[in-house]
Amino acid sequence: MRSKDSTATLLIGICAAALCAGALALEAQQAAPGGRGGGGRGGAGAGLFTAADLNQDGFVTRDELKAAFAKWLSDGDSGRTGSLTPDQLAAALTTALPQAPPPAAAGRGPVVQNQVPKTEDVEKMLAALPDKALAKPKQPRKVLVLAKAAGFVHSCIPLAAKTVDALGAKTGAWTTTVTYDSAAINAENLKQYDLIFLDNTTGAFLDDPNDAAVTEARKKALLEFVRSGKGLAGIHAAGDSYHESARSVRGGATAPTGGRGGAGATLASQMLIAGDTNGDRKLSREEFSVLADVWFDKLDTEKAAKVSQQNFASRFASVLPPAPPAAPRSAQQGRDTQVGTWPEFDKMIGGFFKFHWLDPQLITVKIDDPKSPLTAMFHGEEFEIHDETYTFGMDTWSRENLHILTSIDYDKMSDADKAKEDYPRADHDYGLSWIRREGKGRVFYEAHGHNERVYAIKPMLEHVLAGMQYALGDLKADDSPSGRPKK
Repeated sequence: MRSKDSTATLLIGICAAALCAGALALEAQQAAPGGRGGGGRGGAGAGLFTAADLNQDGFVTRDELKAAFAKWLSDGDSGRTGSLTPDQLAAALTTALPQAPPPAAAGRGPVVQNQVPKTEDVEKMLAALPDKALAKPKQPRKVLVLAKAAGFVHSCIPLAAKTVDALGAKTGAWTTTVTYDSAAINAENLKQYDLIFLDNTTGAFLDDPNDAAVTEARKKALLEFVRSGKGLAGIHAAGDSYHESARSVRGGATAPTGGRGGAGATLASQMLIAGDTNGDRKLSREEFSVLADVWFDKLDTEKAAKVSQQNFASRFASVLPPAPPAAPRSAQQGRDTQVGTWPEFDKMIGGFFKFHWLDPQLITVKIDDPKSPLTAMFHGEEFEIHDETYTFGMDTWSRENLHILTSIDYDKMSDADKAKEDYPRADHDYGLSWIRREGKGRVFYEAHGHNERVYAIKPMLEHVLAGMQYALGDLKADDSPSGRPKK
């Protein structure tokens, strides 16, 4: 352990930049099932082929491609205007294109999370457990670990759950119940608990896709649980929940940028950029027809009058608009590419995922509050850690909202590592762990905890123990917002 002429041109440029980023993300996702990503080149190409292969013979002809485009115009043009806006086209494409499974599924059928940690990881964790609690519990405490991931599923989830259980058992600080079912978050069930631990929960982890009322009841129960005076703690991917790709809005026109909108939304923007020849931010029947001809000519490189599925997918990138030149790095700083989908939760947990340096990135961790009992185990000294490390955007994370315990020593990162992050915060201020008040309750969050090795680092386990005892109300600590970082 050691730590971015006319409004139309502007719109097109912004869309193209966002689309290229989304496309690259999906290519990575397809290469590595279960990875994060949105709509993109490969996904849209495969979906377009399937939708356009009308006779299902494994080839797409010019007539088939034009017929598919014409059908989307007909399906989306509810006002019979003879053209489609980006949003109308996105809606038509979302219906027409085959839908990919959720990222966490990485395959067919329902998502089944592994609930059993590896024996060797458990043994290492148990050997690193602290011997005693930092404070005597005021009363017997019960912790509910929610290990449900609705997005990316981390392999460390069962180990993290076992760690919370073992921490409580060895130190006597609490007893633990572990669940992988979001239905456990309801007002009646929560009455018996003192703290909810969010174990790498990703995506909309409380949502019931078939019942909006159930979703709202779960959200209300969680908020009221904390605000009534109880605790919330989260590790790593608890900060990768309830957010989605931002949408660029210019002059009243909304351009989908991928992300949760998927291949349909992304393809709509790509078609607009390539086919809107008169700059009215719509695609007319004539523009659809011309676009189909142009794209088919680029795909049919052999001039065979038909394109196989393999060639269609592999060549699809060649039909897409090129990315505009990158803006200078100084003009990109601080840009947020994500927006929150549950603002109350986003503020309560302290922010949401924007970027990560991939494991095993070396990060130097600095101690922001060396006087806090929650950082006493670090003895005021910086340390290095190898893990996947999250960053948070300018609009989602703020010292005005949080009491920062530890953060990244950005000055000690190499220029090469810094350059891996697009649109870095202008202040280069990246928190790693923090606490805050939420009504009468308390919140603790630790950003590291991606790799199983983190759960075998004794000072990190002591830090989590202290954070949880603070959130339980047993360990007193200064939780006033840290304010702006000192220069």
